[in-house]
Amino acid sequence: MHFVCLDCRVAYKKTATSRGPGRCPQCRAELINAGAHLAVPRKRDTAGWRALDAVLRSGLTFHGGCCGTGPGYRPRTPREVRERLALAGRTGMPVKQALAVPDPTTTDRYGAGVSPSSSRATTSGGC
Repeated sequence: MHFVCLDCRVAYKKTATSRGPGRCPQCRAELINAGAHLAVPRKRDTAGWRALDAVLRSGLTFHGGCCGTGPGYRPRTPREVRERLALAGRTGMPVKQALAVPDPTTTDRYGAGVSPSSSRATTSGGC
């Protein structure tokens, strides 16, 4: 599991048997359990950390789905975050759900992302 301090821009790997998220050794803030599938941005990647900040503060994490499918789509740039926040504002969709939409330009009436080549929702994750 990756545990992240957004203020210090650091991530620590801990095993599932570790006690709780713990605190950042640098600033003593509580670490956020971001999940095992997180691709940690480089420390100097300010844009990547801003996007990660928005994703984690909305409540989304990078824990895998069933059958090893991974966490699903997560925005990696501030532009992708802004596009999905605009989608949330336009449709009334919760921010957490809007941030997980792969393509904010193609959504069905329920707010789930839809591939332009098919009518199946891309947010379904059954096994």
